[in-house]
Amino acid sequence: MPSSFKLIVGLGNPGPEHSETRHNAGFWFVDSLAEKYSLSFRLESKFNAEICRIQTAEIDCWLCKPMTFMNRSGFSVQAMSSFYKITVAEILVAHDELDLDPGIARLKKAGGHGGHNGLRDIIAQMGDKSFTRLRMGIGHPGSQDKVSPYVLGRPSQEDRQLIEIAIKESVDVMPLVFAGDEQKAMNGLHQKNNINE
Repeated sequence: MPSSFKLIVGLGNPGPEHSETRHNAGFWFVDSLAEKYSLSFRLESKFNAEICRIQTAEIDCWLCKPMTFMNRSGFSVQAMSSFYKITVAEILVAHDELDLDPGIARLKKAGGHGGHNGLRDIIAQMGDKSFTRLRMGIGHPGSQDKVSPYVLGRPSQEDRQLIEIAIKESVDVMPLVFAGDEQKAMNGLHQKNNINE
């Protein structure tokens, strides 16, 4: 049976100055997933994205890192989904999440953008918000006016280690996600994450 997802998008900002910032947690996740399958990303100019493809007997899925900067992420997602005839239901978007603590990851079906500029642009470009999200917790700075410098800043060493643990746990449940058993993956992820809560 083919995998239920055909496109996994990690959100972040391109460039070395952004590579270690909290806003790039989505990039970190797809990088780890590519590493698991011994893949490397290549730049595809027509999508303005770095991409690679997981192909096994059970899985045929593109991984994508938009190179457009966060608030234009929807361009790459729309371009790839249109070119490869991928439906919104077959898209998973991994992104940093202020409302979850570092070390927590959650799978969520559909929903709004919650103020996240990457999600906002994908919803605008796709005209649909029913894609699945993998929310990587980064914690919250405490007040709204601190959010921008916070997400564009580097996490503490302790927080980074917690985020890396959540990424590893998320990669570990991806075979279930690919097999179409998202509920089991959600349960597994939530049980693992509860240790950190």
